[in-house]
Amino acid sequence: MKKMKEPDIQKADVSTELELPMYDAIAAGFPITSDYPADRLDFNRDFIKHPESTFYVRVKGDSMKEAGIFDGDLCLVDKAEEMVHGNIVAAYVNGGFTVKYLDTSTKDQGFIRLVPANKDFKPFIIDSSDEFTVWGKVIFTIRDWRNSYCLPL
Repeated sequence: MKKMKEPDIQKADVSTELELPMYDAIAAGFPITSDYPADRLDFNRDFIKHPESTFYVRVKGDSMKEAGIFDGDLCLVDKAEEMVHGNIVAAYVNGGFTVKYLDTSTKDQGFIRLVPANKDFKPFIIDSSDEFTVWGKVIFTIRDWRNSYCLPL
């Protein structure tokens, strides 16, 4: 497969600390008590394992909605993590960028697939004629709920 020259991307800056209280638990069923912070959480320390190879990307579109990744979400992508069949990856394909499941089950047939998590979209079939690079593995997603109205009716 052809490989593209990677553009200069902004890596995660982990030079500052911002510890916030992390409570032990919150119920998604019957309420429980959690009166005091159980620990301190620092996003840089606790979520970014490889700062030199980690970056963020904002999602545009809804091809991954059934995986819980929605338009406007941020994906934390790590290029140093091993990428295997079934992972969600950030990839470059023929001039564009996408987030999809990596399907390598057809590799011995001369192609792989990038599979969406939305039945309205078809998989990308990637073979040696395509310009293709996996940028990294999606490690976390971040959603801004401040302007969300999600009450099921």
